[in-house]
Amino acid sequence: MALPSPFLLSGSIYSISTQLRLKWIVPPAVYAPLLISGGSPYSQLSREESSSEPRTVSSKSLAQDSQNCQITGSSSHDPSKATERNGETDDIKSAWTNFTRKFGVIKDSFGTIEWPTISSNIKNYIAPDWARLLPETVQKLQRELSMAPGSLADEIWKEAQDVNINPEIARDARVRVGDNLCQEEQIFQRRRREFAARALARYLDIKDGDIDLDDVPVIAMCGSGGGLRTLIASTGSCLAAHEAGLWDCVTYTAGVSGSCWLQALYNSSLTGRDFHRLVDHLKNRLGIHFAFPPEALNLLTTAPTNKYLLNGLVEKLKGDPDADFGLVDIYGLLLGARLLVPGGELDLSDRDMKLSNQTEYLRNGANPLPIYTAVRHEIPSIEGKEDFNPMWRRSTERPKEAVMREAWFQWFELTPYEFFCEELNAGIPTWALGRRFHNGRNVMQLGENGVPELRLLGLMGIWGSAFCATLSHYYKEIRPVVKGLAGFNGIDSLIEEKNKDLIRVHPIDPGSIPNYVLGMEDNLPSTCPKSIFKSSHLQLMDAGMSNNLPIYPLLRPERNVDIIIAFDASADIKQENWLSVVDGYARQRGIQGWPIGAGWPKACTEPEDVVKTLTETRTMDKNSSGDRLSVAQEQGSLKNQPSGLEDSDLTYCNVWLGTKQERASDEEPPPSRRLFHPSHEDYHESDFELMRPDSGIAVVYFPFLPNPSAPDRCPSQPPKSSPSDTTTVKDGSETFKPLAPSPRSIKPDVDDFLSTWNFVYTPQQVDAVVGLAQANFAEGEAQVKRVVRGVYERKRRARLQKEATCGDKAEGSKRRE
Repeated sequence: MALPSPFLLSGSIYSISTQLRLKWIVPPAVYAPLLISGGSPYSQLSREESSSEPRTVSSKSLAQDSQNCQITGSSSHDPSKATERNGETDDIKSAWTNFTRKFGVIKDSFGTIEWPTISSNIKNYIAPDWARLLPETVQKLQRELSMAPGSLADEIWKEAQDVNINPEIARDARVRVGDNLCQEEQIFQRRRREFAARALARYLDIKDGDIDLDDVPVIAMCGSGGGLRTLIASTGSCLAAHEAGLWDCVTYTAGVSGSCWLQALYNSSLTGRDFHRLVDHLKNRLGIHFAFPPEALNLLTTAPTNKYLLNGLVEKLKGDPDADFGLVDIYGLLLGARLLVPGGELDLSDRDMKLSNQTEYLRNGANPLPIYTAVRHEIPSIEGKEDFNPMWRRSTERPKEAVMREAWFQWFELTPYEFFCEELNAGIPTWALGRRFHNGRNVMQLGENGVPELRLLGLMGIWGSAFCATLSHYYKEIRPVVKGLAGFNGIDSLIEEKNKDLIRVHPIDPGSIPNYVLGMEDNLPSTCPKSIFKSSHLQLMDAGMSNNLPIYPLLRPERNVDIIIAFDASADIKQENWLSVVDGYARQRGIQGWPIGAGWPKACTEPEDVVKTLTETRTMDKNSSGDRLSVAQEQGSLKNQPSGLEDSDLTYCNVWLGTKQERASDEEPPPSRRLFHPSHEDYHESDFELMRPDSGIAVVYFPFLPNPSAPDRCPSQPPKSSPSDTTTVKDGSETFKPLAPSPRSIKPDVDDFLSTWNFVYTPQQVDAVVGLAQANFAEGEAQVKRVVRGVYERKRRARLQKEATCGDKAEGSKRRE
């Protein structure tokens, strides 16, 4: 998983030399005061703590007294007591007072600079022209957020308490406990199956009405994390699936990071559930860095976008006395200003800002159910103050190692219906997200309503907050960059020795929401961590910290998923086998049918070699391939005959099939079967495997690879024949040099603009990325259809056999009577 930088740069970072050449779009001085409003990317340890070993958790917890809870996923709170903060009693206004006081620091930090006294050369060097306009703009924003009568914040808070505008505030919310799906999703499943049956008939060219609802495969489609690269690439993949007729057969979609942003945009009025409109929207909005101050501040201070974007900020800080506004919230606010505002900046819909409103697109099963994901990092600590004694820690290694083995990520899923954690077996309605809960019920003052649903901007920040990674994640990210430095081996060994401490520290605080299981220790599974029942807030972050593919929510038994189609645009496709990570989860949860051992190729295989072999395999005509097979059979050396691609090689479309074979409880599950590999001359065997009664889940995996057979140019690009498209080389000849990338020329693992660190895409780059994703889907389109047909036939045969058996039993009973 690649980490987006907490500092927003105009380029991408691949090496130290490249890093030195980058130009700041936003000077560090501009972001420093912003970070004061919440979490900070830098943990300032006290002198006493700096001598001890790294402590667990986030930067805020690092500065707290040792008696505080040490879990990154929570912050301790006693709901029965008010606390003192800087001499002020913590009341309903405290979170807002805290924010507005610190926001004043931002204005003062700019206002104290006397620009006229600074020479022009120096001014141009330390800050661009727009920086001199910031004091006035920030002052305007401060006035609007002052809560003075008639201010924007005052208007927002009054409307937040209006039942006609926010009807959910009048509803009473309770925690639902159980491992089954919520009632709303169960109803959706039935409706979507009816819709998918008609789509499946068209997709497989079967007569309409001939498909029994029990035979319809439950298909899930998921996208990886990877920021804007994934957002754009997955849009191209989904567009291709829609044009192939597959999209309407899909029951669930799931996302991590950028794929969550994709789901949010698709299920909004901005795109109208139209992928072509989504591509146009991205081309229109991604040409400017989302944190470019003139653009961002203009949207935050000008009607109507200011109210549209600031609603969530005011509601969160006024409605939750313990709320915090940190870097994740700033990130979400800026993302929303760039992604959730249409090109004209006038046609705004407040309904797009609440996730629960997406239920209107799910009525009658007309669209797949989107599943959004986030994780909480649970790192148990040893009880007692001796845990913080460096001498005790060094002399007692066994307890420490035992504790470290217990650290894990808890997955939380969010649909338009429910916010749920499988490990806790508990969830709340999505419209209640943002409320405080205690003992399974929302906390509301007598005669008062609840707070409005948490806005989408805050959630978008959480979904994409890879910068909230641990120090271990950060070092893993920069390790390839510094590998060539002198003395690296010694430093690397030292850091590796301390890795168990590094995975306990989050330099940047994750996003936080009120903890809905507070005080429910006696009602939830005994395996739940005790700390979570005493914490006022859950600290959530990018699910890519755990797995960059959102497979886990799709394996809930109640969802009965038959086929998982995964589009992976991760930056580390060759380094991390996210599919194999699921093996442990499947064993722990007793998931039947997961294809054990599925995943990436051998580490020694280079991406360029894979592409070259793929090209050779594709261009080999059927006659020559048949001749080679015949010769191998005649020589009796079929097993030794090189096939061009080994079974472990990565291709554009990779299919694995699990099994539900009965076995002893202590017996290791058999490895998965690889289907439709280019080295397999006959695909009929793969078709047969799919229809076996004991076959399990089929996983279809599309990695975002370079494709030399992709179109040479996008439809929106001009022909490449103009003189401006050529360049002169040393020998005087002219060679073509494209001014913009094409689907054929893109190399995802090399091109700078495809870095997760990049936040600006030109319309041509968007077109090229979408075109490559479409071309890669086309490479496996036939295999996908065969997988769907095979699973459909398996389910149909199972139903017919069951009906025949039941009929025989009924006939036998009649005869006996």
